Amino acid sequence: MNVDLNLPWLARLVVGLLLMVASRGSAAKPPNILLIVSEDNGPELGCYGTPYVKTPVLDGLAERGVRFENAYVPQAGCSQSRAALLTGLYPHQNGQIGLATWKFRMYQAETPNLVRRLKQAGYRTGILGKLHVNPETAFPFDVKKIPSANFSRANLDNYAKEAATFFQAAEAPFFLSVNYPDAHRPLIAMTGGLPENPLVADDVKPLAYFGLDTPQLRVETANYYNCLSRLDSLIGDLLATLQELGKADDTLVIYLGDHGADLLRGKRTSYEGGVKIPMIVHWPGETKPGHVVRELVTTLDLMPTLLTVAGADPVENLPGWSLRPLLKGKSPVWRRYLFTEYHTHSAHNYYPQRTVRGTRYKLVQNLLPGQENPGYNFTLQRFFPELPEVIDTAPARVRDSYRRMKTPAAFELYDLHQDPYEFNDLVSDPRYKVTLDTLKKELARWRKETRDPLLDSASLQRLKSEMEACQVNGKPDKSLLHLTYPDYFFAKP
Repeated sequence: MNVDLNLPWLARLVVGLLLMVASRGSAAKPPNILLIVSEDNGPELGCYGTPYVKTPVLDGLAERGVRFENAYVPQAGCSQSRAALLTGLYPHQNGQIGLATWKFRMYQAETPNLVRRLKQAGYRTGILGKLHVNPETAFPFDVKKIPSANFSRANLDNYAKEAATFFQAAEAPFFLSVNYPDAHRPLIAMTGGLPENPLVADDVKPLAYFGLDTPQLRVETANYYNCLSRLDSLIGDLLATLQELGKADDTLVIYLGDHGADLLRGKRTSYEGGVKIPMIVHWPGETKPGHVVRELVTTLDLMPTLLTVAGADPVENLPGWSLRPLLKGKSPVWRRYLFTEYHTHSAHNYYPQRTVRGTRYKLVQNLLPGQENPGYNFTLQRFFPELPEVIDTAPARVRDSYRRMKTPAAFELYDLHQDPYEFNDLVSDPRYKVTLDTLKKELARWRKETRDPLLDSASLQRLKSEMEACQVNGKPDKSLLHLTYPDYFFAKP
C-alpha cells in the first residue's frame, strides 16, 4: 500500500483506509457453490404456477433469488443432461449421447469440466448422489458420498448429514453437487414420513401436455407431485443446514431439474415436457430478489457462469453464455434461438432429433423421418399399456399428436404461445412458410457450427446398426451392445 507522505495525517489515514477496503474487496474470497439437482421433473412447482403441488422451500428460494421461466437442458436424459452441465458442451460435442449405464461415454476423459477447473481455482469439491457420466474418473471430486441412484429412497436424511460434514471440513470455498433421487421412478407416494399429507388421484388433474385424463394418469400425477413435495422438504433440510453452519450468506445456490418427468411426452423426448426444466438461483447480495428471467437459457450457461464467479480459468469456445447480468436483473442483448437434441437413452429408443426454438416458434427435426420411433412404444408398453385405446378416442388434435410422435415426419413446427403443449403441427400451413424456412436455416447453421456428427448420414446409420445388433427377440441385451461411435464420429476421411 503506497500513501503520499506529504498529505496531512488525517488525509493519509482516510486514503489508507480506502486502499485497505479496496484491497480486501479485490481479494474477496469467491463464493461457495451449492448445486442441487433433482431427477425427472419439469417446472411443476408452486412457484411455476402448478396449483396442486406444495413446494414452500423452493418457492421461498425463488422469492429470495431469481427464477428462470425458460430454462432448458440440451437433452432429456439423465447422463446426457449431467454431462452437458459439467462440461458446458452439447451431448454430441462431449460424447455422452446416451445413458452411462448402457456404455455410452464422453469421447475423451480429458475434456475440460467444471469440477477440474474449480479444483484448479482452489475449491474443495464434493458430490452427494449419482454422477452417472462415463468415465467417472474424469471428474476428480475430493469427496464422493451416497454414490447410488437411491431410487428406493433409503436414508434420505443422509443427504443433509453428509452435506453438513462437507460444509465444515475446511475454510476454502467449496463446490458441492447434491443429487436427489426424486422424482425418478418408482413414483413413491410416501416414504420416511414424507410428504406428510400425500395427494391422491382425486386431488389432481393430469399434466396438461398429456392431453389425456384417465384414473391411472391421475394416480401417476398425484405421486409425481408427492415426490416433488418430498424433494422440497429434503432441500429445506439441506438449506437449513447451510444456514445453521453460517455458510448461507457466502454461498451461491442453484437448483434445477435434470429433465422433464418420466411420463407421457416428457423424458426421452424433444418436446417441452422433456427439455424444459425448473431453474432457480440465489446468491446473497448478487441476485435480484423475486426476479423472473424470461430469456431463453440452457444449463450449458452454468459452466461459463460459475467459472467466472469462481475466478477460474475459462474454457474457450463453449456454447453457453454467462448468466451473471441476468442474475442482477439486467436486460443484456441475449440469444434469439435455443437448441436441444436427442439421440437415445438406452438401446431401446434410438431416434435422433434436433430442435430450435425462438421466443415463440419451435422446430423439431427428426433425423429418421417416416420410421417408427421406438421410444413411443417403450414408454407406453412399460408404463401405460392401456393408453393406446384411450388415445384412439381422444380429440383429433391430441390423437394426431401421438400418431405424429409414433411415426414422425422430417419436421414439426409449433407455436408455443398459442399451443404450449405442442399438439398442433404447423409445418404444412403455408402461412408459416417464412417461419419454417428461418428456423430450418438456424438449425442447419447450429448443426454445422457445433460439428454435429449426425450430419454424416453414414454415422447416423452406423450408430443405428450398433443399436440393432444387440437386439434379441426384439429386446436389447446390454452385454451385446458394442459402441464404437467415439472412434468414427469425428474421424477424418
